[in-house]
Amino acid sequence: MSSTARTIMLVDDHAVVREGYRAMLQKQPGLAVVAEASGGAEAYRLYKETGPDLVIMDLSMPGIGGIEAIRRLRQWDKRAKILVFTMHQNAAFAVQAIRAGASGYVTKTSPPETLVHAVMDALSGKIAISPDIDHELALSHLAGETAADLLTAREFEVLRMLLAEKTTDEIAEALHLSPKTVANLHSLIKDKLGVGTDIELVRLALRQGILTQIDLGEQ
Repeated sequence: MSSTARTIMLVDDHAVVREGYRAMLQKQPGLAVVAEASGGAEAYRLYKETGPDLVIMDLSMPGIGGIEAIRRLRQWDKRAKILVFTMHQNAAFAVQAIRAGASGYVTKTSPPETLVHAVMDALSGKIAISPDIDHELALSHLAGETAADLLTAREFEVLRMLLAEKTTDEIAEALHLSPKTVANLHSLIKDKLGVGTDIELVRLALRQGILTQIDLGEQ
């Protein structure tokens, strides 16, 4: 590895996916993958050990998700550069990721060169957004306030875990919160979104594209 190489950590719970974009990135002059993590908690630990120049982060992972991991990394190191690389083609996730401190957001359906360009932009301090998400953000702005606008990054992560059918205790353990705090956040989320029940919460998430019928089928 060149002493001038910019270092990267990959965070994705699918080893095959990591292998694919590690191979692609290592072909780029001046880039070196120095660490890999399969989840948010492992990413936090490895970041402190390796101090990469850039983290490429998925959002949907076991345990803490990408948005919470971004929030923690940025809390620990305000200079951390984190590029989201995810299957979520929804403006709500992009808004929350950037609000949590991400340096950019690229979808996995984007051409490989889009990820490479985004990596270079993020390393140079620019915000990198793939064209499809740029379009979604524009449409979302026209549609008015959404869950992403109303919730904090922590509340959005709790919402994501609730929609994944995690129990209060499971969420509390993953986020290092008390079950009472999670229960209070659960109520606050429903109040902010103007729904009275979890069924209404699921319907709202489906309407806004935060939850899809595919997600429901996987649970």
